[in-house]
Amino acid sequence: MEALIAKYGNDDSSDSESDDSSPPILPAKSEPQTEEPHSSPLPPPPVSLLHSPNSIGSSNFLQTGQPSRVRSFPHVEGNYVLHVYIPVFIPSVSKKEMGQFLKKVSSFVPGLHVVDIDVPLNVLCKEEHKLEQVDLARKFHISLGRTVPIRVHQIDSIVTMLRQKLQFQKRYWIDFNKWEVFVNDDKSRTFLSLEVVTGGLAEITKQIQAVNEVYKLHSLPEFNKDPRPRISLAWALGDISGSLKKVIEEETKSSGFRGSLQSRICTGKFGGIECGIGNKSYKICKSPYQ
Repeated sequence: MEALIAKYGNDDSSDSESDDSSPPILPAKSEPQTEEPHSSPLPPPPVSLLHSPNSIGSSNFLQTGQPSRVRSFPHVEGNYVLHVYIPVFIPSVSKKEMGQFLKKVSSFVPGLHVVDIDVPLNVLCKEEHKLEQVDLARKFHISLGRTVPIRVHQIDSIVTMLRQKLQFQKRYWIDFNKWEVFVNDDKSRTFLSLEVVTGGLAEITKQIQAVNEVYKLHSLPEFNKDPRPRISLAWALGDISGSLKKVIEEETKSSGFRGSLQSRICTGKFGGIECGIGNKSYKICKSPYQ
C-alpha cells in the first residue's frame, strides 16, 4: 500500500469539490492511454477492489450533476474524488447570450453564484467586463456518473474499464433546449442548468449506462435511474427552486430563450469523455471531431 500511495500521492484537492453538474482541477498533462482497444466482455474485478481497506462510511451523494464547492461526503485520508464527464464547448456568441439571460435572472435572485465562483452573480453583473472574464464557468461539462470517493487501489481498474467500455464513440451534436432548476439531495443547493432534451440525449444516456456498469462492479453508487443530462451555470444556497422557476418562466417568455423541445438555446459538439480522479485527468475517449 505504501508503494501505491507513493505512486499516486495523497489528494489534497478532494476537499474542494463535490457534486451532478465544474470538473476537478486538472493538471497540464493528462495520463497517457496505454491500453490496446478490444471488444471482449469485461471480467468482474477482483473482490479486493470492491471494498476499500478502510470504510468510507455512508455518504449523502448529490444528484445535481454539477460539483459545488462544498462536498456532500466527508474527506477521508487516502480517498480520491472520482468524476466522469463530457467536456462541453459552447460558442462565444452563445456564451454571451446566456450571460445576458443570467444577468436578468440575477436581478431578481440576488443569491445566485456562477458555478465554481464565490462572488454573487449580481455583483459580477455590475461590471460587464468582469462577467465576460468569468465566462459563466471555467469549464462546461455534462456528468456521466456521480461524483464519489474511491480508494487508491481502485484507480487503475476503474480507468481501464471505463476505457474499454467508452473508447469508441461516434460523432454527435448536443442540443441544450431548456432552462431548468435542480436541487441536490439534502436541499442544500439549488442549480440553474441548461438541459439536453433532444439532440444528443440518446447517446449520452447510453454513455451513462456504461459508466453505471463500471460503478456497479466497484460497489459505487449508480447515477439516477432517469438521468437528465445538463450543464449547470449558476447555484444558490438552500432550496429556492420555487422562486427561481417562476423567474425563469417569466424571463423565457420575454426573451429569445423559449426553452421548447423544438428550439435550441445553444448547441455543442460531443467533446469526448474524461475522468477526473483527485487532481489528475484521464482521457477515456477522444473527441471524434479531432
